[in-house]
Amino acid sequence: MTMKTITGRQLIGYARVSTDDQEAQLQRDALTAAGCARIFEDKASGKNTDRPELTAVLDHARPGDVLCVWKLDRLGRSLIDLVSIVDGLRERGIGFRVLDGALSSVDTTSADGRLFFQIIAAMAEFERSLIKDRTRAGLEAAKAQGRTGGRPSVVDEDVLTVARARKAKGESVSAIAKALGVSRATLYRHLGENA
Repeated sequence: MTMKTITGRQLIGYARVSTDDQEAQLQRDALTAAGCARIFEDKASGKNTDRPELTAVLDHARPGDVLCVWKLDRLGRSLIDLVSIVDGLRERGIGFRVLDGALSSVDTTSADGRLFFQIIAAMAEFERSLIKDRTRAGLEAAKAQGRTGGRPSVVDEDVLTVARARKAKGESVSAIAKALGVSRATLYRHLGENA
């Protein structure tokens, strides 16, 4: 089979539909019309991290190739995820092109497309900063109300009392931790300097 190329580049398509009820024919038609000789297709939610055909197309693509998608949302679960995938392609010398939709000007094989994608990447970085700021503010607000983040401790006062008694009898922290079903590090942290 002869691969279709544009200026020496192999165009590879990726299509995705969210459920078995949906059909990817529109995407396949657009990718074929754009010159993609091979199309990888997933039937999985965009939020699903297990997308075997996405993994396959990323493994298949070689430097100089261009990965094409019908619309931008077919590739990534979020803006941050999308930027991560496309950055990985760029580092490997693989282009990326969106064929249709509001962001169809994304084509990292052209100067305009690279600039546009850099703007998208800056927006993703801004989104990451906002998430960090909101998380930090939420933790500080919870702390001010006397709550702490994280999982509840597996070492309550009863467990700590038993651990201290066993430690006083000369038992090792490792043996106590194993008997109580907690990690040594957790037990050391709760026993403090007495460990």
